[in-house]
Amino acid sequence: MNNEFFQEQREQSIIKARIVSKYFSTWASIILATQKRYPQHAQRMAYIDLFAGPGRYDDQSKSTPLLVLETILSNPDLTSRMVTLFNDKDAANIESLKTAIAQVPGIKKLKYAPSFYNEEVGDEIAKMFSSKSIVPTFFFVDPWGYKGLSLNLVSSIIKDWGCDCVFFFNYNRVNMGVNNDAIKQHMASLFGGERLDELRNQLLDTLTTDEREVIVVQELCDALRQNGSRFVLPFRFKNNNGARTSHHLIFLSKNFRGYEIMKEIMAKESSDTKDGVANFEYNPREMYYRQGTLFDLLSRPLDELQGMLIEQYAGRTIDFLELYEEHSVDRPYIKKNYKEVLRTMFDTGLISAVNPKTNNPPRKGSFSDEMRITFGGAV
Repeated sequence: MNNEFFQEQREQSIIKARIVSKYFSTWASIILATQKRYPQHAQRMAYIDLFAGPGRYDDQSKSTPLLVLETILSNPDLTSRMVTLFNDKDAANIESLKTAIAQVPGIKKLKYAPSFYNEEVGDEIAKMFSSKSIVPTFFFVDPWGYKGLSLNLVSSIIKDWGCDCVFFFNYNRVNMGVNNDAIKQHMASLFGGERLDELRNQLLDTLTTDEREVIVVQELCDALRQNGSRFVLPFRFKNNNGARTSHHLIFLSKNFRGYEIMKEIMAKESSDTKDGVANFEYNPREMYYRQGTLFDLLSRPLDELQGMLIEQYAGRTIDFLELYEEHSVDRPYIKKNYKEVLRTMFDTGLISAVNPKTNNPPRKGSFSDEMRITFGGAV
């Protein structure tokens, strides 16, 4: 394992760890509430990190495993239910992680002591997960490159109820490897054989750097959807000078609620928004050099959302939550964006809206989840 990554925790790594730990905290709360409501079902849950690393960076910043364990230890209900498993093929990383975890205050409060493994992730681990029924588990898969990351692995770890996954997609390494016959087997395990051939053909065209990236990431997301993940959400990280993409963090779930929660988290961690709509990207340069441009003024994503809603729902009556879940998937908009647009449409007479339980219209300046919306006919 190349440990240069751990020598200094860059801002991108802090953002990545924060996204993962924030989602884990909310996910665990939801699973806990469900388990308490149905005590006849399994009362355990798990966090599994397949490429765990050493626990701390050289500057002593905490990596994801320590942040997750601190979240668990802050809730007595989780300390009695959570199983944690940490794996890394580098024995030195595992020893370092063991030491770091042993020093976490209160670590002895865990009912299930953390388990540590020193295995290379590959087909055998995917087969093991595939053959077993898994308790609700949050998986973090953060390989240095692409080896070990496969469709088989991903589909095996999210197949059961309550199982979600975030994985690190090293775009640079994969982009260089897509057309490399020497590692074609690795690429095929990630995209699928037929899809890889189609992807290679698409990349023969003259493309800009951005066009190539869109194609590669879209093909990966489509492959993941076909292999058991109903919801796929990528978040892009730019390199330190903001010139090119370094990697993506990709979230997978079978449940819209999980997708919605992660989307809200990623939107807040985005380095830029236009018209209140997040770009689902962290660009260090944008954090320090935000300057409005004429293009920004002309680009109005909320106007685009309004246009889509008018066209798609013309003449229809639909409940807000149904519309939101139906329309928001694979689009950058979060719930507050929909509410803002629909409130404006209500104020300007483009829609009518009423709470069917109370027969009341939206209160001034707001738009609640309970609203039933009627769109006018096509213009």
